[in-house]
Amino acid sequence: MTANAHCRVAILYPGSREARKMATPGISRFLKLFDALAALEVHAEPAVYHDDFCEEVRQQLLRVDGVLVWVNPVEGERDRTVLDAMLCEISASGIFVSAHPDVILKLGTKEVLYRTRDIGWGCDTHLYRSMDQLRRELPSRLAGGEARVLKQYRGNGGNGVWRVEAGARAVSGSGRGSTTQSLEDTLIHARHAKRGCVEETMRLGEFLKRCEPYFAGEGRMIDQAYQARLPEGMIRCYLVHDKVTGFGHQAINALYPSAPGAPPESAPQPGPRLYYPPAQREFQPLKHRLELEWVPAVQRLLGIDTVQLPVLWDCDFLLGPKGDAGEDSYVLCEINVSSVSPFPDFAVERVAQAALARAQARRRK
Repeated sequence: MTANAHCRVAILYPGSREARKMATPGISRFLKLFDALAALEVHAEPAVYHDDFCEEVRQQLLRVDGVLVWVNPVEGERDRTVLDAMLCEISASGIFVSAHPDVILKLGTKEVLYRTRDIGWGCDTHLYRSMDQLRRELPSRLAGGEARVLKQYRGNGGNGVWRVEAGARAVSGSGRGSTTQSLEDTLIHARHAKRGCVEETMRLGEFLKRCEPYFAGEGRMIDQAYQARLPEGMIRCYLVHDKVTGFGHQAINALYPSAPGAPPESAPQPGPRLYYPPAQREFQPLKHRLELEWVPAVQRLLGIDTVQLPVLWDCDFLLGPKGDAGEDSYVLCEINVSSVSPFPDFAVERVAQAALARAQARRRK
């Protein structure tokens, strides 16, 4: 028996009480990762989670060396408040947690787009900390004629992500003469990025009303310039700690526009993501900039050591304006940390190796 055989790692993902009772590696969507850990002689076990039996899962995690977590920021009607508190407690006992809730708050919310806008992967980006600020500042940004993309602080699946562009001024009723009222009567074109949504024309005031829930609690919104090259696709870079371990390219993605002159509802829905190995030639300029410039800059700016980076995370990029010599630029549109799935097979072995290294480090303490 090798030393690795004493290492224990739990793979945590959401499910029901029945799913927890029936859980085995063989029927898990993480089967390939279970197999990769087994090949390294690591004991890996499923940890199906729900807030209703959080204490039971906590007791399970206290018996392992580390836990790899796949839970979205919002699951059904619940957020991660209960789960994250439990994971922080587990981590404080010396068990490694990836991604750690503290790292998610630094790296995995949309605010990272604002905080890191000047490191080389950003664009014209603004942060709205309150509904009043959004109401005051968004109209002037839309008045410039360029489309904006607004994103809620925490979310997944395109929820709370909107492309917004000014339209015509609606006809106001008599007696509505204030500037604020006139601005809120402006017609806009808005499209929610959730799958199945289509572009809508509405008054700005109505859109602002829809944004109110995004400011509940600690909520806020980020505002980025819309990237005209979005129809050329989105590139997802998968990382294990600070190294790229694969790529995904999605040609038809959220907010993809309809053809010129075609009705808004004709815009195609997102298509499949195609996966490529880390050595894929056309993505090497992006890989080099990410590994050598941007990730180190993010670590310095946000105070994240390499070992604290998630075992698996990803960065989504759109193509920005071309440079003077015709070279591509890249604009970060999202970082996914809470639940990176699916991910390419190229990443599986390196994820398993990274988890083993973290488990071994924990045992040496």
